[in-house]
Amino acid sequence: MKVLLLNGSPKEKGCTYTALAEVAKTLNEEGIETEIFQAGKDTLPCRDCRACAKIGKCVINDKVNEFILKAKEADGFIFGSPVHYASASGVITSFLDRAFFASSLSGQNAFNNKPGAAIVSARRAGTTFALDQLNKYFMITQMPVISGRYWNMVHGNTPDEVKEDLEGMQNMRFLARNMAYYLKMKECAKDNVALPNQESVVYTNFIR
Repeated sequence: MKVLLLNGSPKEKGCTYTALAEVAKTLNEEGIETEIFQAGKDTLPCRDCRACAKIGKCVINDKVNEFILKAKEADGFIFGSPVHYASASGVITSFLDRAFFASSLSGQNAFNNKPGAAIVSARRAGTTFALDQLNKYFMITQMPVISGRYWNMVHGNTPDEVKEDLEGMQNMRFLARNMAYYLKMKECAKDNVALPNQESVVYTNFIR
């Protein structure tokens, strides 16, 4: 079993990475393989060109397509972001918009029915809004959302300060153990419990 962790910070080894590394370390202790994937800091936003439906991948040639391929083989996900202007970073927002859109329209469905969790780091505030933003990717993709024992956030202006946030770092370990527990239960149930039956999706708008 493997969890793919996405670092949505433009800083490769900053505060967000510090929290993700604590999650990864605890997952490894629980027997779960991990990989921390660094999102490209120059990630372009989705063009809504829908070319992915025809060519089977995002038309923009960067790290998003590489991530989707890894996501197809992963069993669970942790998305991490710093708080920028009371929301998730522009890097992770553009990255996940394209990853989920291209995965869905191309028919790869790399994320469906796999557990996910979001973590955020901040100097002071904006964390709950950023978490809410990231959790929506799970909720529109039939992904079970894994929790910790508190909101999944750490505070600090530097990696060393994040390590001093004892409650926040402890919650990263709670989150990791809960993710491991869910994955192990899912593994035990896979031969006895089928995934939910799917219906053809109905698309409407608010005027019909």
